[in-house]
Amino acid sequence: MRRLEYLARFLLLPGDQFEIELRGIEQMKSRETALRLKRFEADEKSRNVSDLESMIHDFEAMALDLERQIQAEEDRTGVRDPKHFSYSTFAKSAGQRLQNLEASIAGLKEKLEAAVKDRDDALEQADKAAGTAEHSGMNMVQRNRERGPGITA
Repeated sequence: MRRLEYLARFLLLPGDQFEIELRGIEQMKSRETALRLKRFEADEKSRNVSDLESMIHDFEAMALDLERQIQAEEDRTGVRDPKHFSYSTFAKSAGQRLQNLEASIAGLKEKLEAAVKDRDDALEQADKAAGTAEHSGMNMVQRNRERGPGITA
């Protein structure tokens, strides 16, 4: 119903005012589109942060499991020195995988720090865009109220 009232108001406006109002609506639509884009970008970056956190957690769990397997293998064989000639090959390979996982975790933590900064920047930009859009929308509503119903004598 409001849309019909709004359109009826345009029909009662003189030609120049109608064009001005139409441009205002187009600007509002472009602002809404920009705001949605900013929100989408912020949501995407939040998902990226969440994915990185999840990967780090999973890798840390795998590393803990490998440490337990190495410890169990060393307890089983009784040899704890990796340089000893009779050190378990399973423990050696698990130790290598553990080092690789730890390097991957360190790399993911660096990426996480950068992703958190990107996310925070995107959220800040989305908040600014929302504030600007609200302010602009209020100004347009206020102008419409000041002008009255749009009926001219």
